[in-house]
Amino acid sequence: MHLTGAGYWYAFVSIPIFQFILLRWYLRLFIWFRFLWQVSRLDLHLIPTHPDRTGGLAFLGKSSYAFSPILFAQGALLSGVIASRVLYGGESLLSFKMEAVGFIGLFLVLVLAPLTMFTPQMARAKRKGLAEYGLLANRYVDGFEQKWVVGNAAEGDELLGTGDIQSLADLGNSYATVKEMRAVPFGLEDIARLAAATAVPLLPLGLTVFSLEELVMRIVKILL
Repeated sequence: MHLTGAGYWYAFVSIPIFQFILLRWYLRLFIWFRFLWQVSRLDLHLIPTHPDRTGGLAFLGKSSYAFSPILFAQGALLSGVIASRVLYGGESLLSFKMEAVGFIGLFLVLVLAPLTMFTPQMARAKRKGLAEYGLLANRYVDGFEQKWVVGNAAEGDELLGTGDIQSLADLGNSYATVKEMRAVPFGLEDIARLAAATAVPLLPLGLTVFSLEELVMRIVKILL
């Protein structure tokens, strides 16, 4: 018989020490959530050309790594519950794959969802940046065309070696940076690292199905 979500949760919090530790971490998560909410209400000066592609807020995505210990602990508890059902309940390990994926996704949402409070300001900064840099690019390329294409360059000016070409390329790179700005202050790398912290404790469960050599080879194939 499969464990329901309530069954997992009951197993997690049935031990007093786990109750204490989990409640402390959930309190920290609540404090972090409230802090982000207050900061997101400020009039932030987001720079759409910032190379981190998040207007300068990429450090917020990295700050979520601080919750890796609780994610690892939750993964270990989940692994223990599944192991007991497989070893002593006679159930198949693969029958728990959807539950495992679902709980990993839930933990990631709990950690990363508060960061989406900055999405409205980031989206607004991107729209404003596209408009401003689009206007700047329009003026520059118009002048560039008049000077070098139409032929209004001063006598003796040579296109080869001029800084106009480099400036045109730099302007194009700036506009591309604005266009690639994300709507959330975290990326796939941050999601992958947090997911890995949660999933690592589940890896030993593979030994209930495969030998150590087979498990290592499967992991290597997935990584490579």
